[in-house]
Amino acid sequence: MGKSEDRETYQDIIVSLEAKIKALKSEILQLKKKTRAAKKSFHTVVAPKELQPLFKKVEEKVNNHHDSIQISPDKATIEIAGQRYVLMRASSLSIEFLEGIKNCYKEKGDNESRIIGKNILFDMSHLIGMEDAIYAQKSMKLNQANELLAAGPIHLAYLGWAQVNIKKNSRISPNQNFYLHFTLPQSFEADSWIKVGKKSTEPVCIMNSGYSSGWCEHSFGIKLTAVEIKCRAKGDQECEFIMAPPHQIQKYLSKDSPAVKSTIWVPEFLQRKVMEEKLADSLHQKELLLKEIHHRVKNNLQIVSSLLNLQLETIDDKSVHEKLGESISRIKSMAILHDLLYRSENFSEIPVSKFFPALIASIRDSYLLEQDINIKLDIKLKEDKLNIDTAIPCGLIINEIIANSLKYAFRDKKSGQINVSFKDHAKNNQNKFKLTITDNGTGFTIPTKVNDHFNLGLMLINSLVKQLDGVIHVDGSNGAKYTIEF
Repeated sequence: MGKSEDRETYQDIIVSLEAKIKALKSEILQLKKKTRAAKKSFHTVVAPKELQPLFKKVEEKVNNHHDSIQISPDKATIEIAGQRYVLMRASSLSIEFLEGIKNCYKEKGDNESRIIGKNILFDMSHLIGMEDAIYAQKSMKLNQANELLAAGPIHLAYLGWAQVNIKKNSRISPNQNFYLHFTLPQSFEADSWIKVGKKSTEPVCIMNSGYSSGWCEHSFGIKLTAVEIKCRAKGDQECEFIMAPPHQIQKYLSKDSPAVKSTIWVPEFLQRKVMEEKLADSLHQKELLLKEIHHRVKNNLQIVSSLLNLQLETIDDKSVHEKLGESISRIKSMAILHDLLYRSENFSEIPVSKFFPALIASIRDSYLLEQDINIKLDIKLKEDKLNIDTAIPCGLIINEIIANSLKYAFRDKKSGQINVSFKDHAKNNQNKFKLTITDNGTGFTIPTKVNDHFNLGLMLINSLVKQLDGVIHVDGSNGAKYTIEF
């Protein structure tokens, strides 16, 4: 066969292929027309007769929107009208998600963990429903509220969420009388439970509730929630819902079956956020109350201290004068603590680095010292805090020991040194702190007489140490040394 004959054969093949391509294009075009016609012949939403014209009009717009679907596995994209979509297994957003949440929060128990999971699904789907409604309003040019609302159930069908059947007693109005009664014959959530052979004890179509109420909420600009009152996943014939403003929903629930009513979960968008805000507000009120209490306690202690100071000026007896002065010093140490609590953001703990210096300065100011006494404070803590139950006896111990040193340790000296050390301490995994107070005074022998004033001071210190569940060691052989572990 010659070259000219080969060329003619190739041309014949090309012509034949071009004819086939043209025929295929024509066939594809006819199939598309038939598909569009088929789409127009079925309805995704079952609605009352008076609403059918509205849904028919909107259904054509949604059909045209979804006609543009393009699935490109080579690019890992699914696009509809230029927007990227993603496919997910239905059960991963229903039964498996709730089981996963249950395992994550098992320490909270089945009931609370289930509520956490339901709140997450409802909040997420409600917000997605609102955002999808905003997008649909712009992309499909749905200018009227009722058109946008009607597009929601149709869109649900195209996304594979559910088919919607709207009941005749529904009142679709843009006000607080809004009431939508509907069923979902093909809810993906109920099907997820049914396909794995599990039966729920409560309604499971949470995302359908959230998405539909979010979509309708944006459509009419009113707060809405949807409650599932029957569910195929728990053995009912259909998945039945009521949608209404949250404050109206209870009156629509069955009044004749209190037992059934008590098992119905009434979702509310961002319910957890609202609860957290209420708790935060309650906490703030309690903090203000505690702040006021500490302020008043501090003021009352200062009043008592002032009254005792006035009384002190009328007393000539040196012994009584001294004892009254010690009582005033103790009161001041407690007033300092309450003042710090009043100024603090944490009303159960106070910073040691602020409490101890203020306390020591107050003790020092309480005595008219002729000697040059230096008080050195050394604090080494990982966490600079003491709770109030520890701080009060600890402060009184420091007050008592330093007061004893200032009164008795340096009588025959012109100067002296008092060292206060407060450090973290772990001994036998029991004691947390170690308080050491020393002075370079004359030292002392622990007296044995109960009525001896110095001995009474030690008895008070021992009593305060017991309050702390601590132990104390006292050494007066070379100056004074108090070691307290608690």
